[in-house]
Amino acid sequence: MEVDQRDGDVSNRPTKVYSDEQLAIEIPETAHQISSDSWFQVGFVLTTGINSAYVLGYSGAVMVPLGWVGGVVGLILATAISLYANALIAMLHEFGGKRHIRYRDLAGFIYGPKAYSLTWVLQYVNLFMINVGYVILAGQALKAIYVLFRDDNAMKLPYFIAIAGFACALFAICIPHLSALRIWLGFSTFFSLVYIVIAFALSLRDGIKAPPRDYGIPGSDINRVFTTIGASASLVFAFNTGMLPEIQATVRQPVVGNMMKALYFQFTVGVLPLYAVAFMGYWAYGNEASAYLLNSVNGPVWVKTFANISAFLQTVIALHIFASPMYEYLDTKYGIKGSALAIKNLSFRVMVRGGYLVVTTLLAAALPFIGDFMSLTGAISTFPLTFILANHMYLVAKRNKLTSLQKSWHWLNVIFFGFMSVAAAVAALRLIAVDSKNYSIFADV
Repeated sequence: MEVDQRDGDVSNRPTKVYSDEQLAIEIPETAHQISSDSWFQVGFVLTTGINSAYVLGYSGAVMVPLGWVGGVVGLILATAISLYANALIAMLHEFGGKRHIRYRDLAGFIYGPKAYSLTWVLQYVNLFMINVGYVILAGQALKAIYVLFRDDNAMKLPYFIAIAGFACALFAICIPHLSALRIWLGFSTFFSLVYIVIAFALSLRDGIKAPPRDYGIPGSDINRVFTTIGASASLVFAFNTGMLPEIQATVRQPVVGNMMKALYFQFTVGVLPLYAVAFMGYWAYGNEASAYLLNSVNGPVWVKTFANISAFLQTVIALHIFASPMYEYLDTKYGIKGSALAIKNLSFRVMVRGGYLVVTTLLAAALPFIGDFMSLTGAISTFPLTFILANHMYLVAKRNKLTSLQKSWHWLNVIFFGFMSVAAAVAALRLIAVDSKNYSIFADV
């Protein structure tokens, strides 16, 4: 690899990264802010992602298919291996003497043009599917509020998903880039604590009053195999963003040291709320735990309403984090810089971000199976991006500094997670096919 630095300063022009075949990749400068955030703010961005309203689904999507032993051990192992894999990526952020502010930039620098394009596709599929899930979750939260007051079935889930998509579009238009979230991260943390504390407390109360629960893994033997594999994909989905270099790009120098602090924060303090609500929900309801835990709990209407409103609002903020790489790409490609309120910039965000979220919302309304999307996203993108690619990139980048045992360890990870990715994708597609037979398109689930 070599970086073309001829003709003087390259800070204001695209950098060309060359593969062994001397094929150039255009690496554009970003239109968004970089190197402006503290490690603590970045830690909150990461924690916002893992404690989004998705945590309300882990009792049903992870614990029910795996049971107590598989679920507890699986979550702890997923936490450890996710921290390890993310640390590998973080340590490569300045590999070769330059910052790699996008996942595809890093892959392109190490492997060349084909990997650059493949990583780009994998990452945007990953983020798009995560955002489809967020819109489904936001719609479920709105429907849960509606049902608390009018259980007449007049308003279907797809209607609420459409409302949620509109709210996400408004927020995307108002917030120009990831660093601009700032105070919204504080609101996000507050909203997360609200629905997590309420879900935990009401589940605890229900569990104390309830008769003995069934913790057996439901389904036939063959169904258990597929649901267990699918749940393993949901496990890794829970802890990984698929956009670590983009988040790391916002942190101040020293970027590796500060990012490691943010990761340690995410995988220690940040995971505790997720554990609490996942385990409590399963303890309280056994294998009857809902894919959206607030649908299972009993309690005062105003408390459940407050929890669902908080889940909805936090989901809107979290979606913006995972959509930001797409926004950054489009803003950079079309030269959107300067004041966020400039007519050109504002109209661009309305048209482009609005269009992106229209497509996202349409798919969410058509196939509102949140657990299936978690499994499929983990299988086809989280496994390859976070585990396979991270280990192999580190192996290639540090090959002259690794012992034979270390190289064998990384190859073992690549092979194992490659197998898991294929198996989980088959399981997730089967789950979607089964649910599609049971429900019509635009189903009210």
